[in-house]
Amino acid sequence: MASEKMTQSYPKFSELPLDPSHPPHTAWGLWGMDDELGTLNHLTPKRTVAAAKEVKTGLRFGLNWALEQMDYTGGFRETMKHEIFELGKNMNDDRITINTQTSTQWDGLRHWGFDDGQFYNGLTQKEIIERKTDRLGIHSWAKHGIVGRGVLVDFVSYAERNNIKYDPLDFYAVPLKVAKQIAEESNFEFQAGDIMLLRTGFTTAFENASLEAKKEIMHKDPFKYPGFESNFEVLGWLWDTKIAAVAGDCPGFEAWPPSEHAMHQILLSGFGMPIGEMFTLEELAKECEKQKRWTFFFTSEPLNVRGGVASPPNALAIM
Repeated sequence: MASEKMTQSYPKFSELPLDPSHPPHTAWGLWGMDDELGTLNHLTPKRTVAAAKEVKTGLRFGLNWALEQMDYTGGFRETMKHEIFELGKNMNDDRITINTQTSTQWDGLRHWGFDDGQFYNGLTQKEIIERKTDRLGIHSWAKHGIVGRGVLVDFVSYAERNNIKYDPLDFYAVPLKVAKQIAEESNFEFQAGDIMLLRTGFTTAFENASLEAKKEIMHKDPFKYPGFESNFEVLGWLWDTKIAAVAGDCPGFEAWPPSEHAMHQILLSGFGMPIGEMFTLEELAKECEKQKRWTFFFTSEPLNVRGGVASPPNALAIM
């Protein structure tokens, strides 16, 4: 079960790596070298109990984008296939074939390793590909789920209020100082164990785009989309604040191409921090605005697939 039981006192980002033989900015061994939860260790039972107090009205919002919405990927990943077939008289089954990273997803700790082929706590690409171990599989998160306080950083609304013009289907990096300002205007402070959701408007814009527009978007070189600015200041802030997981409604939490330094490898393989992508946040944002409250109870149950790389989140926000 997730806990904050550490092998040593919690280090600052500037003190990473814990062992000079490990890749830069890694926290390997903080919760033991056999740990498979990474920053989900911040989701302690005590924090889960506190997060449950966020439920005030009982309104519930599914955060999974429809699986069929990512209907064009330019061949980069296969789109969903859905079959319905008759198993017997008036008895139907269906079969769904998906790439777990098409539509809403958690990037698991086997998704993106360092350039030397090492993943969180030293698992190697060779071990993953040769199926020598199930370590760091998505099943490790499914055992207890990802449950805690969710916070919505609603950049879409902020941009509208401040007359900031940007294309949600193109590159735009949301600065850390803006995220902090949005939190201040939303009357919440980031806390240890928070699950942070960033709204940029990508999923809604993509859903409403024409096929020709989708083709243009997906064939850009490099692929471009909005998200958080990517630099060591952000990485340090996420680590030092003890954020448990990050997610957004865009194809990657950091804006792409990276504004300074790609964060995926350090978040996943350095910190062991889940990255959620293409969450649908429109209805949640409307209710947050209505209630003037941008914090909520968040629950997610990834697929229980031993050795899995990624998973639809099966996520709910409960206000």
